[in-house]
Amino acid sequence: MGTKEKLISRFKRQPKDFTFNELVRLFKIYSFNLEHIGSTSGSRVKFVNKEKDLQYRVHKPHPSNIIKHYVIKQVTEYLKINKFIK
Repeated sequence: MGTKEKLISRFKRQPKDFTFNELVRLFKIYSFNLEHIGSTSGSRVKFVNKEKDLQYRVHKPHPSNIIKHYVIKQVTEYLKINKFIK
């Protein structure tokens, strides 16, 4: 199992210590790029997949780098709806 498959498997288990950096890597696997929304957006960012004309907006967690559990659930649902994961 390669590193991409390990990351996807870890994400599907919905761990309580999934980091924002791991989320960026996960979205990158599915051809999403991280973009900052604007200079006044604060912690808001979006992941953009130009090939499929998709985007997902999320707040960067702070002060820690750990993603909230409800965000992991929302991202999981988004990736399932758009047929990136099963």
